[in-house]
Amino acid sequence: MLERNHLAILRAVDQQGSLTAAADLLCLTQPALSHSIKKLEQRLGTPLWQKEGRQIRLTQAGLYLLRLAERILPQLELAEEVVCEIASGQRGTLRIGMECHPCYQWLLKVVSPYLVAWPDVDVDVKQRFQFGGIGALYAYEIDLLVTPDPLLRSGLSFEPVFDYEQVLVVGNEHPLAQEVAISPEQLLSETLITYPVELERLDIFSQFLHPANCSPKKHKTIETTDIMLQMVAAGRGVAALPGWLVAEYQSRMPVTSVRLGAGMQKQIFLGQRSTDPKTDYLTAFIELAKKQSESPI
Repeated sequence: MLERNHLAILRAVDQQGSLTAAADLLCLTQPALSHSIKKLEQRLGTPLWQKEGRQIRLTQAGLYLLRLAERILPQLELAEEVVCEIASGQRGTLRIGMECHPCYQWLLKVVSPYLVAWPDVDVDVKQRFQFGGIGALYAYEIDLLVTPDPLLRSGLSFEPVFDYEQVLVVGNEHPLAQEVAISPEQLLSETLITYPVELERLDIFSQFLHPANCSPKKHKTIETTDIMLQMVAAGRGVAALPGWLVAEYQSRMPVTSVRLGAGMQKQIFLGQRSTDPKTDYLTAFIELAKKQSESPI
């Protein structure tokens, strides 16, 4: 069977020009090196080199394997280097799953300085509205889960990184824009726009409307935050979003925020597998997320 050490011997012989020098480079004895190739030649049924005085000349079969060695060995050596860097927390791909759909803008403010601080670590973000975050963590599809609603499960841990308030966003000309805070009953005649998520996972329903046995007149779903807020600005409905996100859009859209009852306080959590060995670049992301969130978004 052709093995990596056979390719390494052929490359070393070609580079060094003699069996003795090649054996020294590979930390082998010359007899051991020659014996290894002799056994391979017997299995392959063809010689790989011929001696011409003190020189070694590769046969056609030997030259073919040398070209193979020149392609494969650098890839294997790079793979070993990368894996060692991953093991030491210096390199890898940080895979992030999103369950907090409007939090994408917040995530960008963390990812940007993170990529500068960790140039050998790539970031992959999975943002799906029917995303099974807990299952993805267990299945090793992601390394971190961004969520406002952590579920306590064995083998998982969740760390809060950012506090915010969920508010109602309305157009500046909407009658509710004059209110400081609203009650659930004031949404009975409204069109409520949300992301396409199950009702039980929408805070405006689970924490505000349903406890008061209230429902909006109409419920629409829109996937993108920009279109949602354009609809709100045009008076086509109202929406519940993080207060910091509404503040960002107020400078370029005619929308305003209104408190939901006494205030709906929320947190963004980063979930991870607690059973995993601590990885430097993953821990660094969590710390940066906390630091970033200490300053106004």
